Amino acid sequence: MLNPLILICVFVVCTVLGYFIIRNVPSLLHTPLMSGMNALSGVTVVGAIAATGLALMAGDGPLPQVAGALAIILATINVIGGFSVTHRMLMMFNKKKR
Repeated sequence: MLNPLILICVFVVCTVLGYFIIRNVPSLLHTPLMSGMNALSGVTVVGAIAATGLALMAGDGPLPQVAGALAIILATINVIGGFSVTHRMLMMFNKKKR
């Protein structure tokens, strides 16, 4: 098993790198970028479901099962929220018919 300190360092480096990458994206590209991130969040939901299923089959106890269920709920909220924000942003570009 990996050292938890290594995992925390990878998480911190990825967070900082992601922040600097997103900060430099022009505002014109934010809507397509959000669509791509929503698709990635969908993959996160599938991964959370698979991990929770494995924890249930292995009988690891309640902690991994609760963490997996929480991961599924949070990733689903992220997907729904992302698609609703993207939809609202795209509706701003539609011309209203008079």
